[in-house]
Amino acid sequence: MSLLAAQSESDLRDHGDKCRDSGPRPADAGTGAKSHRRCIVTGEIRPKNELIRFAAGPGGSVVPDLAGKLPGRGLWLLARRDVIHTACARNAFARAARAPLRPSSDLAEQVERLLVLRCMELLGLARRAGLAVGGFEKVAARISSGAAGVLIQARGAAEDGRRKLRTMACARVPPVPAVECLEAADLERVFGDRPFVHVVLGRGKLARRFCDEAARLEGLRGAATGASEGT
Repeated sequence: MSLLAAQSESDLRDHGDKCRDSGPRPADAGTGAKSHRRCIVTGEIRPKNELIRFAAGPGGSVVPDLAGKLPGRGLWLLARRDVIHTACARNAFARAARAPLRPSSDLAEQVERLLVLRCMELLGLARRAGLAVGGFEKVAARISSGAAGVLIQARGAAEDGRRKLRTMACARVPPVPAVECLEAADLERVFGDRPFVHVVLGRGKLARRFCDEAARLEGLRGAATGASEGT
């Protein structure tokens, strides 16, 4: 956690990253060339924002580097809990680095916590900039007006309200992506303990960055994704 705290604020303010090639994508997302890396477990070559970078830490530890900025050779894994578990079980980090690395037994849980924090910090930036609002009526109004970049719903939100907003989001052209990667308590912490289970983040670079982080968090939490991607 301390490593993320040292780099998260400057990293999360750097909103120039492109949107994902797959997974949830805001309606105004662009396209462009991607920098790709190979997963050391599956061998798949994917865009960097679909993977998690790890780096060698003190004493042979394995450190999650979600910002991709720590020094040394990067060890990349698909952003999936099962892939991280496989890497730990098969000693993949040590083989790839050709060094005696020993990942923590709770490495996947560490990555999940860091991704939750990154999503919450992005939402906090958006809220302070007036780009994120919560509550069913305000969210519905933003979607109807075409101002929504991504619909964020708490995991376990009531089915009726969840379905209505997702139907609205899917009806837009292009569709507004909908994600369920955060708990209600996470959203309440961002919005001053208000019991929001529906939040919308306005169109723009923050929405694109949030979609990237939400898609990675999905792989760790098994959250649902709605509304097909836009172009």
